[in-house]
Amino acid sequence: MYNIYVVLIMLKNITLSADENLISKAREKARREKTTLNANFRQWLRQYIGKNTKASSYINLMQQLDYVNAGSKFRRDQLNER
Repeated sequence: MYNIYVVLIMLKNITLSADENLISKAREKARREKTTLNANFRQWLRQYIGKNTKASSYINLMQQLDYVNAGSKFRRDQLNER
């Protein structure tokens, strides 16, 4: 018995504007790196949203830990005691 899985990825086309010379240089660089501007943009987009996700995750964690109370403020030497 075989299982067949199909993954369908829908891509949406967008239009961006940039200086023609800049686009030309970017295409040349992408060609040297054996990739495309589209592939580089998709990678940048994933990184871009990842940055916000990390910040949001941190804020959510701090909100979840808001109930924690250490009891008092500690001095540096107390924090460094082992």
